[in-house]
Amino acid sequence: MAAVWKLAFLLSCLVLSGPAVGQCRLCGQPSTSAVPVDSQAGDVQLQIETNLNFDRMILSGGGNGGATIRPDGSNGVEGSVMQLGPRATVGTVLVHGDPNRAVRVQMPRRVQLFSLSGGQITVDDLSADVPTVTRLDAAGNLSFRFGGRIILTGDADGSYRGDLPITVEYQ
Repeated sequence: MAAVWKLAFLLSCLVLSGPAVGQCRLCGQPSTSAVPVDSQAGDVQLQIETNLNFDRMILSGGGNGGATIRPDGSNGVEGSVMQLGPRATVGTVLVHGDPNRAVRVQMPRRVQLFSLSGGQITVDDLSADVPTVTRLDAAGNLSFRFGGRIILTGDADGSYRGDLPITVEYQ
């Protein structure tokens, strides 16, 4: 059986051209982590341990830019993005199933994120630190991390959210 999980990851991306002053526009943000549904014996279970979060990005002015968070935790910025916030984190997934079984992990290379004000940004180059031939360990566990690159164009001020479908199935 396959476990399909839509990770509603939170992207708190506050884009600034100067010092930040004022209140957050999205108060009382909902939790985006969820508990996996109970499954029958032999099913693959998927749990999101940490959401992919780009925290804040500070812009040097107008123009396009981007930021990257790699599965190993390293990050970088490009274009008009001067700095990525200190709380930026990679996503972490825990898979549980039958011990020593081979599994296949699939996720898209690109997702769209949306703000409450109707803004839209793209996260692309999504990648995980999962080898091509993947097995659950003797306890039936597998943990992996994932990251991506966010692309900013124009005025992208706000908090963005989107779904990242991750599929794990036995081979």
